[in-house]
Amino acid sequence: MADLMVQKLRNNEYFNVQRTFDTLYAESKKGRYFKELYDLIVSEENILLAFRNMKNNTGSKTKGSNGHTIKHLNKMNKDMLIKMARRKLENYKPEMVRRVMIPKPNGDKRSLGIPTIEDRLIQQMILQVLEPIVEAKFHPSSFGFRPHRNTHDALARCYHMVNHSHQHYVVDVDIKGFFDNVNHKKLSKQLWAIGIRDKKVLSIINKMLKAEIDGEGVPEKGTPQGGILSPLLSNVVLNELDWWISNQWETKPTRTNYKLKRNRTDALKKTRLKPCYIVRYADDFKIFTNSYENARKLFIAVTKWLNERLGLDVSPEKSKITNLRKNGTDFLGVRFRAVQKGTAKTGYIVNSKISPKAKEKVTKVYQYKLSQIRKSPTPKKILDLNAFTLGVHNYYKIATRVSVDFNDIRHTIHFKIKT
Repeated sequence: MADLMVQKLRNNEYFNVQRTFDTLYAESKKGRYFKELYDLIVSEENILLAFRNMKNNTGSKTKGSNGHTIKHLNKMNKDMLIKMARRKLENYKPEMVRRVMIPKPNGDKRSLGIPTIEDRLIQQMILQVLEPIVEAKFHPSSFGFRPHRNTHDALARCYHMVNHSHQHYVVDVDIKGFFDNVNHKKLSKQLWAIGIRDKKVLSIINKMLKAEIDGEGVPEKGTPQGGILSPLLSNVVLNELDWWISNQWETKPTRTNYKLKRNRTDALKKTRLKPCYIVRYADDFKIFTNSYENARKLFIAVTKWLNERLGLDVSPEKSKITNLRKNGTDFLGVRFRAVQKGTAKTGYIVNSKISPKAKEKVTKVYQYKLSQIRKSPTPKKILDLNAFTLGVHNYYKIATRVSVDFNDIRHTIHFKIKT
């Protein structure tokens, strides 16, 4: 992830657009509205930058409904590529989105929408210009699909909630088919409110959302998972939720402007307000508070707000309240809970491990890779196994008891290691 961000920064500097993006961010932070973004989107530098960023993406090798991949764009010279992108946007009409069904761990399948490589280029062009503008307005407790943020940052924030803020009750709210149920009109209004006020650009985004899906027709709602712009749009939708939760406690205006956050928190504690903090990664989020009664009220309030404000329903069987002192909660492949600290048992700290589902998945991948090596050992398969091991270690190293999990996995796959 860090290497990818460094490469993107280098690309921005190579095409001399980093200063432009920095200006967009700074102006958005000041509350400016942006009415003339189209010319920036179709600028030569932005088009070439979009192509360069896409070349580094493994998804660029995936075929769209027209059968084209990044190889098709590679055949064009610079002038042809720029001309094609500009001509396509003049009277934009997206091509049919290819529908792919991806199996989920629970046996269900989720729909993935793959736009053509030409439409993905257009989406990348728009993403690059919109991202600095919306980034300036996004809440700091949102971590998914954002530059310089990752799953470890989200988990570290959760750990802070337990260790330092002493919020030991968690509200889990699972949104039913979030990506399939985003309201297009509401999203357009949210983009307008956040500062995107170029009507031509908003019209293009709306056409993207309504691109015909192979076998399903024209969607009336939702953002296709598989589109380059979809993660950013999903963050725009839920940014309103982030700030609504935050303004209940964390960023609620007070009569006195306290210099120290601690003094402000102490003042809020004297009110009837319920402490609450949100930690969100894409459509997966947790709300932390300090009592079951507060958690219960928050659960009801958030469920009602999502339905009335965003038109989104909650899955009752997947949503719950957890007392972290008694049970663990799963987030981004990690299960964590609050345990008493030291022999003196003064306070609570996080105890975390790989979640059972993630552990089972890792074990199955190891079993498969080892069975393939035993059938026909090759250097490539060994390197692939080593790379997978390194990736697993790097991802789950944030869990405090990960060594125990790795030892369990080793015992499970031991018979496949033996020759």
